[in-house]
Amino acid sequence: MSLTGTWSYPTAIRFGAGRIAEIADACAAAGITKPLLVTDKGLAGMEITTRTLDLLEEAGLGRALFAEVDPNPNEKNAAAGVKAYLDGGHDGVVAFGGGSGLDLGKVIAFHGGQSRPLWDFEDIGDWWTRADADAIAPVVAVPTTAGTGSEVGRASVITNSETAEKKIIFHPKMLPAVVICDPELTVGMPKHITAGTGLDAFAHCVEAFCSPHYHPMSQGIALEGMRLVKEYLPRAYDDGTDLEARAQMMSAAAMGATAFQKGLGAIHALSHPIGAIYHTHHGTTNAVCMPKVLQFNKPAITDRLASAAAYLGIEDGFDGFCAYVDGLNARLGIPTSLAGLGLENVDVDRVVAGALIDPSTGGNPIEMTEENTRKLLESLL
Repeated sequence: MSLTGTWSYPTAIRFGAGRIAEIADACAAAGITKPLLVTDKGLAGMEITTRTLDLLEEAGLGRALFAEVDPNPNEKNAAAGVKAYLDGGHDGVVAFGGGSGLDLGKVIAFHGGQSRPLWDFEDIGDWWTRADADAIAPVVAVPTTAGTGSEVGRASVITNSETAEKKIIFHPKMLPAVVICDPELTVGMPKHITAGTGLDAFAHCVEAFCSPHYHPMSQGIALEGMRLVKEYLPRAYDDGTDLEARAQMMSAAAMGATAFQKGLGAIHALSHPIGAIYHTHHGTTNAVCMPKVLQFNKPAITDRLASAAAYLGIEDGFDGFCAYVDGLNARLGIPTSLAGLGLENVDVDRVVAGALIDPSTGGNPIEMTEENTRKLLESLL
């Protein structure tokens, strides 16, 4: 079976090994003639990045690179990127990398044509309508990890460096016009990044599946996304050159981010402030939080996860599902507590306050209160 396809849901996706060769054609399809390639510092000098810049240059699209992107990108990165975009006279962005490069690239394309401050477009109510939609530049997204699914998302997570809070910047037109999912670009991911990003995709699927909101298409996508992670994440972890496993995990990542239009929950509500304050890896933090959050939500999700367990071939319903998650985390070297991530003397009040104002709380099956969220966090320490 050839793992190659060209899809238009949720956006135009060119999926398959070697399809980075189509980067210039993807820019043409998006209407970009002078792209700015945005990636993170770690990827800037790597062969996959220089080769992509070569392909753009050979096609007459220039060789512009912006890589001042922190692991948790912030508004300073965004401002510097917008300046580079405007100074270079660019008309679109190639967002290249993991979640940080993709999120910042999307924000640069979005904010470069706006006159209001970035925080005026936080995902609150209808704040997105404040934007001049016609001034939003097109994006070609090229993921190099298999986790966040930001390549198929309509939002970016940006950290406010002043307050150490993760904010979600949202606009429907932030959805990339074209995505290239080339699993060959993920072959060089180290084991711990393969694990953390893969479990991020799994968390997206699990939380979307458990969210009480109604979105049957997302429900089905979340379930199959869980199955792909179960089947292929251990393989990708064991052998980074297993191209079938890498491809299936890229699919799972895109599926997780498509599914969470239905909602997220307490896993993300906690991992967002923890990551913003303590700079932990997002997907790994999600993985640490997941077992305790499943128990926290047990009264509301027992039957639902029992049905998922049946589909996944896991025995013993809800309890079997939880045991599977514990085993998967252990197999992939995930710590069992936040202390295992190096977090000591956690400011419980601050994290709880951040969790309760995070947009993800609204999708949790059990209502999150100051009291129960504090107990949940303390159980993770």
